[in-house]
Amino acid sequence: MASKSKQKGNRFERECVDIANQMELNSKRAWGSDGRSMGQNEQVDLMINEYKAQCKVRKRVAKWLKPTQEVDIQLVKEDRGQIYVIQRYEEWLEMVKSLSLQNSKE
Repeated sequence: MASKSKQKGNRFERECVDIANQMELNSKRAWGSDGRSMGQNEQVDLMINEYKAQCKVRKRVAKWLKPTQEVDIQLVKEDRGQIYVIQRYEEWLEMVKSLSLQNSKE
């Protein structure tokens, strides 16, 4: 039997795939959470359309990382590092779906 941590991660990955599929996006979880089973890097946990995702679930996410209700995205950066976007998952899926629809009309 897998560890409780692994089970929690698997549930989270399935939840992410289920939400994307409900929004009619092509989403698939990598077998064994190993992207190599889908011809991707081993760190890829799931694919949503052409987007590769790695899923991380934690007991608590730092409050300062979460976008508030007043903003759409949170931008974070290390000193002299890259800038990253943190966005609510469902809003990101809506954006992906909208882009997919635009591309299919072209």
